[in-house]
Amino acid sequence: MDTSNPYAAGDAVAARSPQHFTGEIAGKGRRFGTFLADYALYYLLCGVVAVVVVLALGEQALERNRAYLISIPMFLVYYAGFEGAIGRTPGKLIFGTRVVTHDGRAPSFGQAIGRTLSRFIPFEPFSVLFSTDGEAIGWHDSIARTKVIRAR
Repeated sequence: MDTSNPYAAGDAVAARSPQHFTGEIAGKGRRFGTFLADYALYYLLCGVVAVVVVLALGEQALERNRAYLISIPMFLVYYAGFEGAIGRTPGKLIFGTRVVTHDGRAPSFGQAIGRTLSRFIPFEPFSVLFSTDGEAIGWHDSIARTKVIRAR
């Protein structure tokens, strides 16, 4: 009589293959729409947080140009958080785009942070607009070794 457990896990190791995303590079118009949507949502989120901070701590919490104490952390959380966790910001979700690495994998949190910090370079938003290689690649894409593809 066989006494082995038929429900026991086998000896084979299941290989976890990373998810690959394929799609064409998102065009400049779609990227610009994503930029506008993300900035509108980011500023809305900053406004909500600012109201909460003022209600909790009083108006002096944001006196003497201290709004950067809210805006910079929120910027990092918004972009690095969304792109690192799901590869998309809400604006990218609206416009049907996704951030991927050059080999089509989801970006790491390190790449998402690199993309986000690269956005602080002066005139960086114009880098997508004036990209010359025919593809909409911005400095934050090339520095982090990522690209934005159409996901729909």
